[in-house]
Amino acid sequence: MIVLKRLFGDFNKAGGIKDLLAIAFPMMISTACDGVMTFTDRLFLARVGSEQMNAALGGGVSYQMLIFFFVGLTGYSTALVAQYYGAGKWSNSSKAAFQAILVTIAAWPVILILKPLVASFYYKMDLSAGQVAYQVQYLNILVWGGLFGMLRQTLGCYFTGIGKTKVVMVATLAAMILNVVLDYILIFGKLGLPAMGVKGAALATVSGGFAALVILLFVYFGRFNRANFNVMKSFHFDWRIMKKLLHFGYPAGLEMLLNFMAFFFMTMMLQSQGESEATATTIMFNWDLVSYIPLLGVEIAVTSLVGRYMGAGRPQVAHRTAISAIKTGIIYSLIIFALFLSIPEVLVRLFHPAISTKVFEDAVPIAKLMIQIASLYVLAQAIAVAMIGTLRGAGDTFYTMVISVLANWMFIPLLYLSLYVFKMSVPFGWLIITLVYLVFCYFIYRRFSTGKWKKIQIIR
Repeated sequence: MIVLKRLFGDFNKAGGIKDLLAIAFPMMISTACDGVMTFTDRLFLARVGSEQMNAALGGGVSYQMLIFFFVGLTGYSTALVAQYYGAGKWSNSSKAAFQAILVTIAAWPVILILKPLVASFYYKMDLSAGQVAYQVQYLNILVWGGLFGMLRQTLGCYFTGIGKTKVVMVATLAAMILNVVLDYILIFGKLGLPAMGVKGAALATVSGGFAALVILLFVYFGRFNRANFNVMKSFHFDWRIMKKLLHFGYPAGLEMLLNFMAFFFMTMMLQSQGESEATATTIMFNWDLVSYIPLLGVEIAVTSLVGRYMGAGRPQVAHRTAISAIKTGIIYSLIIFALFLSIPEVLVRLFHPAISTKVFEDAVPIAKLMIQIASLYVLAQAIAVAMIGTLRGAGDTFYTMVISVLANWMFIPLLYLSLYVFKMSVPFGWLIITLVYLVFCYFIYRRFSTGKWKKIQIIR
């Protein structure tokens, strides 16, 4: 009883678990739906062949690397919108959202220009020729349809900032349903259509993003928004607000770009060790994604709530929100920890091809061990995302960028030495990455515990 009281004693207070879950639960569902879309792409492609499944991972990571500077930058609009909302300056919330929309639209042609440069890197790695061809196809479709998904993310930040996360949840659920149905039809060639494999997976992803965007736009231009947030008067460039978005958002954007560059190189190095190793890496990262994405929903919710309470001048309530997020994350992560340790082979064999192959069977023990190693950091991950969300919501974005980028770029030389110089196994390389991540979590905790973030002022 004492333990439960300590866990849930502040349940009904402002910043307590109830307050957090009102925003976090819909966001956990929303991010989980995003995870299901990616997971389904790779699961269905696994039935077609390992090369196409591996290409979906490599192409997907490449696409994220291209867009994530802009996604991170505009993502800070969640905290900015929330701070204006908490301060009672609601019309500025919609103005902040529109500045983020302007950045998103300007970003798309830049991404199109950079796409060939990223694709050219595939040919310099020791990937199979088949995987490279599929990877280029997958990346091309995602980039050309990327504007829909990026605008969807930007509008989602606005609704999260004002606490309307159920709107984001409904839009993402619709995207997931459409994506999964189209995955089945297009990948396998149902309803008289030709089997399109990896192309079908990419088209399904773009279609799902477009459907979610339409729903968000419908609500954005609805009567409530027009009346309370002066949305129709927000469509103009506002340098004062844009400057805040760029100043506080660029560290988050730079962090996401550099981190995904590191993740891209790391993925390519792991996949270049052989077809079985590539398959094992893809399977492990699929489950790693499933475990992490709901925690991302908690992080987004914390950023929103902390931004709101900091904007309202209530830093202690913001701190309570962070503690509630840590408790919520730990409860969720304990479940993932138990699954990763107890049934790793069941999780791996879910990705079996339609016809058993030597490549897949050789990949099973490798992927199984990598999933077990991943269980080492799931609890630390839950604590880290809560503290990162708190720091970002308060405006302490530069420190989180520096420490996160340093940790991720340490992966590259360490992985290179272990795989290419000392000729160690892929699971051993993954173990090194896991240990470095635990060190990163410790430094995030140190920053959070100083309480300096409580003194930052953004909108005053």
